[in-house]
Amino acid sequence: MTHELTLAPPCPPDPAPSAEVVSHWPGPRVDMVAAEQAAADFLAALGVDLDEDGLRDTPGRMARAYAELFEPAPLRMTTFENAEGYDELVIAREIPFRTVCEHHLLPFAGVAHVGYLPAERILGLSKLARLVEHFAARPQTQERLTRQVADCLLERLEPRGVGVVLEAEHTCMTLRGVRATGSTTVTSALLGTLRSDPRSRSEFFALAGVHA
Repeated sequence: MTHELTLAPPCPPDPAPSAEVVSHWPGPRVDMVAAEQAAADFLAALGVDLDEDGLRDTPGRMARAYAELFEPAPLRMTTFENAEGYDELVIAREIPFRTVCEHHLLPFAGVAHVGYLPAERILGLSKLARLVEHFAARPQTQERLTRQVADCLLERLEPRGVGVVLEAEHTCMTLRGVRATGSTTVTSALLGTLRSDPRSRSEFFALAGVHA
């Protein structure tokens, strides 16, 4: 038996079943005309000459780029009965993601390792990657993104445990400020058995390829 739940940001308390989910981009809250004008004003204030041939259309491109980065695709969480009683870890490793730091609006990107210990239901494997993508599509901090993925997975699937590790390079650290090129930030969220049981926690980190 298959269950399908529709998620919208943030993970809602009581999503309704849906036969079809359609994404509309740009979304209804996006004012592209105002965004393009604001981008033009911003660049002009920084002394950028928008009359140059290669820069005339830059405000529009900039507005469309950020609108795309901030538009989360609707997500349907498809779960299945755990008919075989599988009780070992399920982990998707090295899920690529990209998002934008909410402090400087500069990108940070990396990989996510997402796993859980099943209980009554299991999740369609592609949904682990889509869950990361869903929460990454907005101004973020790495700490919040890590926790949102873990909390939503725990809430919707009700597994015995959840583990999420994110490894990312932040351009707000590599392109400006300290300019720590090559530095990587690692965050983790462990819930349920993966937090309370040292053996399960160590197994998760080992299978995810993370040095605990």
